[in-house]
Amino acid sequence: MASDDNSPQTTAESAAETVTEAVKDASADVAEKVDRAIDEATGVRPDDGEIEEFTYDGSTLIAERRGEAPAPRTVLLVHGIGMGRKVFADLVQRVEEGAVVAVDLPGYGDAPEPPRTPTIERLADLVAAYLRHLGRGPALLLGHSMGTQVVTEVAVRHPDLVDRLVLVAPTVDRRHRRALVQLWRLGRDLLGESGKVLLLGAREYLHAGPNLGRKMQAMLVHRPEDAYPKITAPTLVVRGELDVVVPQAWFDEVVAGIPDATPFVIEGHHHETLIRTAGPTAAEIRRWLAET
Repeated sequence: MASDDNSPQTTAESAAETVTEAVKDASADVAEKVDRAIDEATGVRPDDGEIEEFTYDGSTLIAERRGEAPAPRTVLLVHGIGMGRKVFADLVQRVEEGAVVAVDLPGYGDAPEPPRTPTIERLADLVAAYLRHLGRGPALLLGHSMGTQVVTEVAVRHPDLVDRLVLVAPTVDRRHRRALVQLWRLGRDLLGESGKVLLLGAREYLHAGPNLGRKMQAMLVHRPEDAYPKITAPTLVVRGELDVVVPQAWFDEVVAGIPDATPFVIEGHHHETLIRTAGPTAAEIRRWLAET
């Protein structure tokens, strides 16, 4: 017996679907407007670079590239846990090296959530595959927080791709490799931070929400101290003077563990120093490059 397409039940279901789609569209529109407002409030530029999606071994990153060859070198920026490429908004405006690329790692920023949470080593292999895809020769790799673990593994596992290395707020302190301790330290660190850091950081953490616990576990089980002695590239190690997440003792251990390391401490800055203002780090990178 044929169904009645005009029955009350069918009409109600159709109306419910219409309302659901309208709510989704409205939510997406609101989310986009909130994103734009946060970008404007925190000085983040719109996506005016060349956006590229790159997939390797089942995981996808999003890369935003500004500048073109010829240039002294390519600079590639890798964010920390819960963050995304937009936290480098201030830094990319200060880089004078020509081509600068900021990435969203899988499951962060605009990059899709991978079917499995990658280890730090797998993230490093993904970044290395992307560098080979770019075909621009050895690059300067800069990582912040968890990103320092990723770029460290790139330098060790794929040394031919790395010209220089910059580690900003290197994690994880090997004496306190526990999630609750790290979260407590981050909370304490944020108490003294600016509204810009809090607003942009909160937005990025919401984007990275799915599987954030598994992502943190992947960060915590990685042992960067085992990789540091194997780094062959000249390395600049940066710490904010007031960084609670990266205490001075751990910072000193990181510097001592890398064969060719130069330390730099930014007075009055916390863990999210690059979000607050990238000026001191950018100036030190220029000075360090001129010397090395």
